[in-house]
Amino acid sequence: MSFSYLTAGESHGPRLTAIVEGVPAGMDLAAADIDRDLARRQLGYGRGGRMRIERDRVTITAGVRGGRTLGSPVCLHIENDDWPNWRRVMAVEEGAEEPEPVTVPRPGHADLAGMQKFGHRDIRNVLERSSARETAARVAVGAVARRFLAAFGVSIYSHVVQIGGVAVEGMQEPAPEQLEAVDESPVRCLDERAARAMMKIIDAAREDGESVGGVFEVLAYGLVPGLGSYTSGPARLGGRIGGAMMSIPAIKGVEIGAGFALAAMPGSEAHDEIFFDEERSYYRETNAAGGLEGGMTNGQALVVRACMKPIPTLTTPLESVDTRSGRQVPAHKERSDVCAVPAAAVVGEAMLAIELARAMREKFGGDSLDDARAAYDAYLARMRKSWPRR
Repeated sequence: MSFSYLTAGESHGPRLTAIVEGVPAGMDLAAADIDRDLARRQLGYGRGGRMRIERDRVTITAGVRGGRTLGSPVCLHIENDDWPNWRRVMAVEEGAEEPEPVTVPRPGHADLAGMQKFGHRDIRNVLERSSARETAARVAVGAVARRFLAAFGVSIYSHVVQIGGVAVEGMQEPAPEQLEAVDESPVRCLDERAARAMMKIIDAAREDGESVGGVFEVLAYGLVPGLGSYTSGPARLGGRIGGAMMSIPAIKGVEIGAGFALAAMPGSEAHDEIFFDEERSYYRETNAAGGLEGGMTNGQALVVRACMKPIPTLTTPLESVDTRSGRQVPAHKERSDVCAVPAAAVVGEAMLAIELARAMREKFGGDSLDDARAAYDAYLARMRKSWPRR
């Protein structure tokens, strides 16, 4: 049994759609559970005009009855409020209005490679689907995964640790209670001093016609040891998490735990010593591994960081080439954000939730939530039997 999803829809089409498979029967699920995360995705200092248009809400059209999942595929719809303004341009039927095609690709975007791959002459056919608008559907899927994980005591949070050249310094791994109120920060940062400096960076970028990127951290708490496997490359959970994070638009780097800093550490500092007592079971005092060892969760907090590059759509555009005439011209401009790192962190939560839900479904199976829970409880009991006896 696995957990999988498929999304469809264009940025200015009628709606986004997601179909989620592998959701067990008997799980509580309401639109409000999903809408909460959709609203959080729209937060963040530096967002553009599109966020003033869209008020994302989900409609569940299949797989749920009476507030509980049926075990069949769950279908989710998110309407695009901007669709009426694009009805003629983006019509599905033959005879759609054909405005002047977009022929100037943006450096750093999917525009040019997408044109070359599919043979399109109008970049609109590429940018509509490659737009980060698609991540709203993934956040909806992630909210379903989050509901499943919550039944096993797993919680997921995120926070921003860097925007532009401003980074939080000396921060230790936060506890869940510290992250509960992070959405109250305009940039979703736990350090108030750094948050103020980040906002200044965003303001300066807006004035200069620039965009800025940054780094966010996603943490999962309450995981049991043994999700994922060391037995094959594709089964290693770190690789799957890395791929999921890199699938978010504009993400160019991912690290787990101490990540790249491990390269400069001696082995005695890079690895987390193991201890045991009967109340805590096996435990570690440090978490350089970020909760993953040998491709598997080890019971500690899972810590993932991702680097987001600056958004490639600039109000002061870079140089490009008109693919129709071959002339050197400024790049195409679309409505865009100055900084979307706080929102990308919420997408990161969704992608981590999806991969963890998949790993949980693979390990514990079950057609119903009760079945999965029984297998989970049996696994914990088996581990307890193997504890050292003093």
